[in-house]
Amino acid sequence: MSPKDAQRTRIATADGFIAALDQSGGSTPKALAQYGVEPEDYSGDVEMYAAVHAMRSRIILADDFTSDKILGAILFERTMDSQINGKPTAQVLWEDRGVVPFLKIDKGLADEANGVQMLKPMPELDALLEKANANGIFGTKERSLIHMANAQGISDVVAQQFDIAKQVAAAGLVPIVEPEVHIDSDTKAEAEDMLEAEMMKHLNGLPEDVNVILKLTIPTKAGLYDAAADHSRVLRVVALSGGYSTDTACDLLSQNHKMIASFSRALAEGLNVKMTDAEFNTRLSRNIGQIYDASVA
Repeated sequence: MSPKDAQRTRIATADGFIAALDQSGGSTPKALAQYGVEPEDYSGDVEMYAAVHAMRSRIILADDFTSDKILGAILFERTMDSQINGKPTAQVLWEDRGVVPFLKIDKGLADEANGVQMLKPMPELDALLEKANANGIFGTKERSLIHMANAQGISDVVAQQFDIAKQVAAAGLVPIVEPEVHIDSDTKAEAEDMLEAEMMKHLNGLPEDVNVILKLTIPTKAGLYDAAADHSRVLRVVALSGGYSTDTACDLLSQNHKMIASFSRALAEGLNVKMTDAEFNTRLSRNIGQIYDASVA
């Protein structure tokens, strides 16, 4: 079995969750502050990205960050381009930890229109996909954001997501389609109903040789995405934590039996740069265990 086939089987069938280690740009200072590294602790982007890479490296090398409970990890492009102990990060993930590597490919969100934020243009996407393949990346992730139940906006978001998914699949990678619904939306449940209907239309139109992973906000109506999870074009449906605390995200996720976690902030909750390795590993192990249990509930 080729590495890609082994990775595909693992993502589609194994127990566990996908760790999101892909904070970028504007979200990096927030992720560092959560970790106890404040803006005054670094100067400029180079030092900031070095600090966040050190944090991610510490997580990846932690005792329990292994294939026992973690299926995959989503990387920021700079993390893919960096090394851990002299070895490319994606190789460390798959060869040393048994964790399938993914890459965040979007360039951020456009301004809000029709109640949504579309993806910014990605003119260099083909080159990035080629680089991802060269680095042993299995799949990609691109995030849009839905603020309200606006039929036109949601239709536009889903269409854009699936157009990009086809481009990713044509490059030999598996796309994670992520049309996030904001957890504080006043029309969250209605937006999710619209989103589910739009996604099913596009899933039904995918060629038989294209598979996707769906990354979605945990729905207000438990089980809303079960039909999508059972669709022949869908490898897995994963949930983002969306700003919920770890406890809340895990409680809500456990009510959706065909979704697994793909958490970022919740995974790193309680970790601090000043912790000893033993303290760090203990806290991360607790988070991993809690997220895993909710994913297999």
